[in-house]
This record gives sequence, structure tokens and C-alpha cells, in this order.
Amino acid sequence: MSKKHIEECIRDSLEVYFKDLRGVEPTAMYDMMLKVTERPLLDVVMKHADGNQSKAAEWLGINRNTLRRKLLDHKMIK
Repeated sequence: MSKKHIEECIRDSLEVYFKDLRGVEPTAMYDMMLKVTERPLLDVVMKHADGNQSKAAEWLGINRNTLRRKLLDHKMIK
């Protein structure tokens, strides 16, 4: 799957989101998108990194401590 395909999936999902709103104006979409995409991203990356936080952080391009905080925030680790 290419980066372009992922973008198309997000675009299609957003179009459906707006359709489902039936004219009601959305609020706080940026925060909503971060919340609905971050957890699956972390979940899949951690799975492919075999739970190795250092490797996952490197793949994500973030600091290991930042990754750990995000995993704690999403209750993916204790």
C-alpha cells in the first residue's frame, strides 16, 4: 500500500464523515483525526516491531520517551 493509497482512504473516510453529518457543521476535527489515527498507528507499528519500543520509536521518527507516553495515554501499556 502506498502513501497515496493511505491518503485516498483517509480522504474517502472524511467524505463519508461529512455526508453522515447531513449539513451539521463539524467541530474539533483536527483533534478527532489525531485521536482516531494515532492508536491504530501505534498498535500496528508496535506489532511489527515485536513490542520493541526503541525500534518502533525509530520507525515513527519520535523519541522513545514520547512513544512510551503515547502508549500510556492510549492504555496500551501499564
